[in-house]
Amino acid sequence: VWTSGLRLEPQKFLDAAARGDLSQVSALLSHTPSLINQTGYSGWTALMLAARNGHHQVVERLLSLGCDKFSANSSSQTAYDVAKFWGHRHIADLLSRSDDQCQRVLPAADLVPQENYFSRETLDRLSAKRTDEVWLEAKRSDPDSVYLLFSNLSPMITVSFCACQMDAKLCRFRYEAVKDLLQKPSTVLIFLGAERKKTPGSSSSSGTEEGEEDVMVSGCVSVLDFPKAWWLRPDRCWRGTAATVSAPRVAAAPGWRRGGTRGAALTPNPVVIMLAVHPDGNQCLLGRKKVFPAGMFSCLAGFVEPGETVEEAVRREVEEESGVKVGPVQYVSCQPWPMPSNLMIGCLAVAISTHIKVDENEIEEARWFPRQQVIESLLRGASQALVLPPRQTIAHQLIRHWISVNSNL
Repeated sequence: VWTSGLRLEPQKFLDAAARGDLSQVSALLSHTPSLINQTGYSGWTALMLAARNGHHQVVERLLSLGCDKFSANSSSQTAYDVAKFWGHRHIADLLSRSDDQCQRVLPAADLVPQENYFSRETLDRLSAKRTDEVWLEAKRSDPDSVYLLFSNLSPMITVSFCACQMDAKLCRFRYEAVKDLLQKPSTVLIFLGAERKKTPGSSSSSGTEEGEEDVMVSGCVSVLDFPKAWWLRPDRCWRGTAATVSAPRVAAAPGWRRGGTRGAALTPNPVVIMLAVHPDGNQCLLGRKKVFPAGMFSCLAGFVEPGETVEEAVRREVEEESGVKVGPVQYVSCQPWPMPSNLMIGCLAVAISTHIKVDENEIEEARWFPRQQVIESLLRGASQALVLPPRQTIAHQLIRHWISVNSNL
């Protein structure tokens, strides 16, 4: 009889949650706390059953006792999915609140992210010197100053071939070679900064101090910098009032403002790009646009709106594009992206729902991909089923960062 009672107890607990019997749910849990995440038919938990039938007090009680709200049933539904499907908005709102449980899905904060393409800073920008005309004038004609030349955003390079591989390098000119070009009205001169030098015995780059500047780099920007590209692009890449934005293209500070010292300033467009992780921690959400190559899926992304935090932008964009609701957001790294002038802010986010409803105006398709399938695509290359973005993109690095949590990659 005792053994039979033990077998019946989990079903009693699940039945009590399903009919909203708060007193019996509390009594059974006080006697057997391990019942709290017990599953029944098709993987349904007490929390899911209470959410299905709209029993707010039972849901609240189960959550207060540490019930796992991220558990998914055999249909990959969380309790939040169930509540939302059956129209119990007050319960869905309760289940969508963030708490410490979500952190178990995210990697440790001290995990070092991969270095992103375009993000290595090789220059000390010396922004304090941008308005020092006397200092800048002296540096323009300094024999040690270096000039990089661009035409229509294309840099002048030298190309060599070695062992069937092409090696391209930026052409570096001294003042004497470009002084005639600098006199032409159509030439835009942008001060980039000073090249960082490694100190002897050190692997890291050191900054520069006044009176001990490294080689100055001026002219047009290298392929890893933005000012020239922004300068030549439409007014939407500039921030300022309508009056200053429409002002003539007069370089100030120099090349970092347009229309004089009070003109519009160069600012990037902030874009959130995020990898949403399934509540079980072993799947990630990837989407594809119609313009993607066949089989390619990538992280979801979107522009940050005025007055919006990064975390709010991540939650809004994921839900808008895929219908999936996410809770906690963890910043990973960022990447300047000069096509045209974006700052990609990479994040991981924990999903609190799993049902996908794609906004076809935004993306073509979105899917949950198992960790193992993603690993195979990373290690063995593209397959027809899943092609990941190239390693130069922050999307690739975000995916690799997530995989690295439990894998030796």
